[in-house]
Amino acid sequence: MIQNEVLSGLHARRSTRSFQDLQIEPEELDTLLDAAIWAPSGGNNQSWLFTAIQSKEKLLKLNELVKEGYQHWVPDDDYPGKLAMRTASQKEGFSFYYHAPTLIITSNRPNYENAMADCSLALENVFLAAQSIGIGSCYINHLHWLRDDGHVRDFLFELGIPKEHAICSAAAIGYIKKESSPPRRREGTIHIVR
Repeated sequence: MIQNEVLSGLHARRSTRSFQDLQIEPEELDTLLDAAIWAPSGGNNQSWLFTAIQSKEKLLKLNELVKEGYQHWVPDDDYPGKLAMRTASQKEGFSFYYHAPTLIITSNRPNYENAMADCSLALENVFLAAQSIGIGSCYINHLHWLRDDGHVRDFLFELGIPKEHAICSAAAIGYIKKESSPPRRREGTIHIVR
């Protein structure tokens, strides 16, 4: 197979779930957000919004609202991660963003079918850029799952996310405290028709 700097970074990237209690530098955040806006989007709409939260106080408040939201939330499918959340959210030290010092929330205009795809592509750019400058990252679904929770939505509005926006996904960002092991790649996930 071909190898180069981009492909090596792609293979080295891991989801980080243990972060140092140290905020990333402003230049590093700017670099990650710039990587996000250079992602492809449907019809080149670029209709996304990236909201970076670095206030520890605001992140803790959001975490409390997420914990409360899970107590009356009903999953809309049988994805195992969703099914375990109500219990996990009540454990001591629960943090949906793994105590990362920065959380980047992606949202997009309403009634736009490519909203999630566009924001996911942008976050992949963020993850690869983070890997390239020695910063950890992790994809976070919780705010999308709780997108219809009134208390969560009201607080996101206070943080500057328009009420009409679809909440897509988020990225936990920070310096790595503990490296993640490389997960095994599953067999049978590639099919080539020539």
